[in-house]
Amino acid sequence: MSELTPGITGEKSVAVSIENTALAMGSGTLRVFATPAMIALVEGCCAESVEGYLGDGNTSVGTHIEVDHLAASPVGASVLCKSKLTGVDGRKLDFEFEVYDNKDLIGKGRHTRFTVAADRFLTKAYGKLEK
Repeated sequence: MSELTPGITGEKSVAVSIENTALAMGSGTLRVFATPAMIALVEGCCAESVEGYLGDGNTSVGTHIEVDHLAASPVGASVLCKSKLTGVDGRKLDFEFEVYDNKDLIGKGRHTRFTVAADRFLTKAYGKLEK
């Protein structure tokens, strides 16, 4: 396994479909790529880019995102996220990203994730349901 260091890049794409439009996701009334769908794409892109560096039983979780949604993308467009790991501070991972459709830069921003032990994280989360 390689060391987790700044410079690791990732790419992830999705087709704009009726299911990931603002209208379908409840974030607006138009049939264009939804901001919540963009955020999900970015989180997936960043998470997948470092997954192979985290070791058995570990994963990363998103804790902060800053996104500028710059342009609309219609149903039928293809959307691509490009991410870059820009900082590693202990368990904290900082990323910068850009999102493109077939024609334009449609989004950009920063995202922070933390590495966690998956079992311990889930135990703590589901412990909230205990009385």
